[in-house]
Formats: sequence, structure tokens, C-alpha cells
Amino acid sequence: MKISLVDKNANRLFQNDVICKIRDLINIRNLEYGDKLPSERIMSEKFNIKRNHIREAIRKLEFYGVLKSMAQSGTILAIGLTGFNGMVDEIISLDPPSFDELVETRISLELKTVFLASERRTDADLKKIKDSLNAYKARIIEGQDYLEEDLLFHLAIAKASKNKTLLTLMLLITPPILSTYERDKVCEGDKIESEIKKHENIYSAIANKDPQLAEEMMKDHFFKLSKYIE
Repeated sequence: MKISLVDKNANRLFQNDVICKIRDLINIRNLEYGDKLPSERIMSEKFNIKRNHIREAIRKLEFYGVLKSMAQSGTILAIGLTGFNGMVDEIISLDPPSFDELVETRISLELKTVFLASERRTDADLKKIKDSLNAYKARIIEGQDYLEEDLLFHLAIAKASKNKTLLTLMLLITPPILSTYERDKVCEGDKIESEIKKHENIYSAIANKDPQLAEEMMKDHFFKLSKYIE
């Protein structure tokens, strides 16, 4: 079942409210860098909020680097109190990125990952990319939904780039794009061969360790998508 934009916005606002409660508690206790936060159980009882909501808010703050979970030690403040308050203000004021912004970011990431993958890939990486390509081709030829296989192809390239930050960003932004972008008309009729050829060209450039060509082939692959958001 799809989640409506209204539901998503409500969830975001609720999570921001939980983050604000955690921020206020940190300020009341005047915690500083390295100080330990109360446990999830204590905060859950204090805020009258389920522990999973507390956990999700902490994970979001961890993602932005202002909190850090220590094995068997709990969660600590990862920066000073002044910096923490400033970062939280920015985090809760962030609007969800638009589809166009996500696409622009993804294309930039894809061009960088394919360039690096062409330089750094191992034989094992190449096999994983090839396996993902074959799975993608099989699905698209059969006329079945291929979005997951397409995603795995691109993630295999990102892994071959040997840059964990690029891979993490890809994992974050790609699913929302796939769930939003209307792909049902991309591969109809004679366009199937064209889409397969674009993926094969990317693979061949990576196999030949030609980063410039790989980047050009990726640009060609995303040409229609880039025009879609203009």
C-alpha cells in the first residue's frame, strides 16, 4: 500500500517533534561533547512516546553526526551543545527534496561512481555488475517490472567505485526516485533494445577501464531523465 504525501508529511512532522524533545532534554541537562544521553527506555517513558520512535529520531541525528551510539555504552553527544542546537535547527527546518532535486543529485552521483568504478573495479566487481546486467536484461525482455534489477545494476557500479560515501548517498536517494518516476513508457516496442544497449555500453566501458567513456555512456543513459526534469 502506498503512503500518501499527507501521511509522509505527518510522519516527518512527528519525527521532528521527537527530535525537538530530545534536544530540549539535552539542553535541560546541559550535556556537552561526549556526555551520555538517557536511555531509549527512559526517554520513551518521559516523552510518553514509543521506543521505536525514539530510536528512529536518534538514528536520524546519528546520520547527521550530532549523536553517536557506542556499543554497550549508549548514545553520546558527538559535538558541543552550541553546535548541536544549531544543527538540530537546520535538520528540522529541512524540507523534503523535490523529485527534480533528487534526480539532479542522482545523475551527479552516477557520473562520479561510474568514473571511479572504471578505474578501481576488480574482476569480482565486474562479475557482479555483469550478473546484475543479465538479470536486468532478462526482466526487461520478458516485459516484467525491472526497476529493482536496474537499481541493483547501478548499486553494483557504486560498490565498485570503492567509495562508501557515494554508495550510501545512492542508497538514500535512489529508492524515492524509483517510487516516484513513471517508468512504464520507457521501454515499449523498439525502445527495449535501446535501453539494454545503454546498459551494455556502460558495462563495456567499465570492463575496458575507460572512465571517460563510462561517464559519457552514463550521461547518455540518463539523457531522457535529465530532459524529463527540465
